[in-house]
Amino acid sequence: MPVPKRKRSRARRDSRFANKGIKVLTMATCGNCKSASLPHAVCKTCGHYKGVKVLLTKTERGMKRDEIRKAKELKKKGAQA
Repeated sequence: MPVPKRKRSRARRDSRFANKGIKVLTMATCGNCKSASLPHAVCKTCGHYKGVKVLLTKTERGMKRDEIRKAKELKKKGAQA
């Protein structure tokens, strides 16, 4: 009967079962923009959760940053004139 020549290490043994607990993520649709998102989580595209706006999106932050920049430029031009 064949016998193993060396003891198999715990890391090598346990790595066979490393991906046993990986499950397929369930996806839900956002009620506001209808894009796919994780259930019980804020939508990353529109920033809504249960119909309420709770998060600023990347585009909104960029628009706000541009407004602040323009206001600073106008203030700077007004001070120079």
